[in-house]
Amino acid sequence: MPHHIAPEVIINGTLYTLLAFSVATWTVIFFKIWEFTNNGYRNRRFNAAFWDAADLTHAESVPADTAIGPQARIAQQGFAWLNESQQADGKHLRYIGAPAELLEHSLQVQMQREQHLMESGLTLLASIGSTSPFVGLFGTVLGIMHAMHEITASGSTSLDVVAGPIGDALVATAIGIAVAVPAVLAYNFFLRRVKQQRAGLENFVTSFLHITLSADSKAKA
Repeated sequence: MPHHIAPEVIINGTLYTLLAFSVATWTVIFFKIWEFTNNGYRNRRFNAAFWDAADLTHAESVPADTAIGPQARIAQQGFAWLNESQQADGKHLRYIGAPAELLEHSLQVQMQREQHLMESGLTLLASIGSTSPFVGLFGTVLGIMHAMHEITASGSTSLDVVAGPIGDALVATAIGIAVAVPAVLAYNFFLRRVKQQRAGLENFVTSFLHITLSADSKAKA
């Protein structure tokens, strides 16, 4: 440890770092709870309005207050692609090929965007959960080293002199673990929610393709 840096500065810096980790963790947790709750609510409203529509034309004109959510944005992407492909009439390279495969690709791209939005913040939780105990351990090691220097300088090895500084140093490890546990639990919980909502989006993409191709077949017939 450099002699020109006071040990208290490094130890306090470690504790402040853990405090920042804790604030970041709980900020992400509350935001993701709101995000997943809102997405679920919007998806349920959109599903009800979408599948109650008489045909694709009515489904495309679902009220704007309902069309806010992952599934709604995927449907909007699908309708946009259908309208653009009809107007392009094969004049653009991106519309050349099997319409079903091109439409599916467009929907999959939008679904990947939605998944990235749902996964935002999870990397931060995973990083905090994995590094916080080591940051706390780092503070503990420095604290014990500082305590040993003070004990040596005092020349006393009584329990009262030794236990106090070492006990204070161990607080950093306890704080590191306390910060890591909520981050890890929240990461696992939200990762499961991402998988559940992705499964719902995949089912919607499959259903959207089915009704679109069925409507197109009827129109050609």
